[in-house]
Amino acid sequence: MRQIFPATLLMALLAGCQSGPVQEATADNRSLDAADEQAASGQEAEPTHEPVSTERGESEATPADFNAWLASFRREARSAGISETTLTQALDGVRYRPRVIELDRSQPEFVRPIWQYLDSAVSSTRIQQGRDKLAEHRDTARRMEEHYGVPAEIIVAIWGIESNYGGNFGDFSTLEALATLAFDGRRSDFARGELLAALRIIEAGDIRPERMVGSWAGAMGHTQFIPSSFEAYAVDGDGDGRRDIWGSIPDVMASTANYLARAGWQTGQPWGVEVRLPDNFDYAQTELSTRRASREWSAQGVRGIGGESLPDFAEASVIAPAGADGPAFLVGPNFRAILRYNNATSYALAVGALADEIDGRSGIHSSWPREEQPLTRSQVREMQQALNARGFDVGTPDGILGPNTRRGLRNYQRSLGVTPDGFATVSLLQRLQR
Repeated sequence: MRQIFPATLLMALLAGCQSGPVQEATADNRSLDAADEQAASGQEAEPTHEPVSTERGESEATPADFNAWLASFRREARSAGISETTLTQALDGVRYRPRVIELDRSQPEFVRPIWQYLDSAVSSTRIQQGRDKLAEHRDTARRMEEHYGVPAEIIVAIWGIESNYGGNFGDFSTLEALATLAFDGRRSDFARGELLAALRIIEAGDIRPERMVGSWAGAMGHTQFIPSSFEAYAVDGDGDGRRDIWGSIPDVMASTANYLARAGWQTGQPWGVEVRLPDNFDYAQTELSTRRASREWSAQGVRGIGGESLPDFAEASVIAPAGADGPAFLVGPNFRAILRYNNATSYALAVGALADEIDGRSGIHSSWPREEQPLTRSQVREMQQALNARGFDVGTPDGILGPNTRRGLRNYQRSLGVTPDGFATVSLLQRLQR
């Protein structure tokens, strides 16, 4: 995925795949449909959707308009070095897909709380399937682990969450999806570049056009790489001279491991651990942008969930995705590497927890505050307006629970004498509005 910015995101660029935090990671493997993972954690999310413009409304598009645009694009691709043979194979018969635009412009009002996302992403079925897949492909996974330094269970966990172990990586033609997005105009430069990258992949002989399928937003195959990420990180793992993330499991595993290795994976370190925080802990520190050595966190009284000592991280963050009443985690550089694959805290936690379970380690111990009702985007905007009105500046109300909003909310909680954990709840909103 280019400047390491790859998986499941250029949602933040395209849509602006899935609502997650952007504290410091920038994901680029995913395209526009990363919304499931990122929207799962609306309580601690950063923007992944932005107000949509309508340069060309769906009702205004006609086949003639699209065909004229496609003819112009073909000339551009030809000038960029794409052969006439590839252009004919790849673009003849490409159609405008209104459904792609419908999905692109959808902006869900409701988000799932992180625990509901994790219930699905790390279900008992997915854990068992992951163990079965690891057993089935153990030699391949271990070979990739030895070569790239990324644990086999992490590779399998990403495979499971990205495409349910290949059971669901989409059936949209990547060429049609990207052509439609490029024609529509809202993110035309991005989609146009990805479409050119897709043509280069076909030109290189990695995949035939009819097999290049994936999500509505251009994320492809088992690993859900967008084309530019494929060019940068996909690997020929089986030695057949092609990089096939649609049909070759060695290529899928090698590409995933290569991506994480290039994203800064540190061999021999865990992604993180669940921790217990002291009663007087300052929750203003629970941002991924706050990094301290493990010994500094330990000096504050942070301990492993069972009282054990912390992993030896030079730069670690403490996160509490559901506030003081939910689990807390100490996460290190490998957690940030996973965020490069998909920039959502909920996603990275799911990968870590699923990998632990696949490898026979226990999952998350502490309970989530399941009685809490997540705020809708409209309610978040109302909360931001109320905080601003009371002097707790959070910036322009946008319906997104980012660092500024959490900071303002913590200041409001301090004024009430309650734990300032920055966790937005319906009861806090109602109190603000009173």
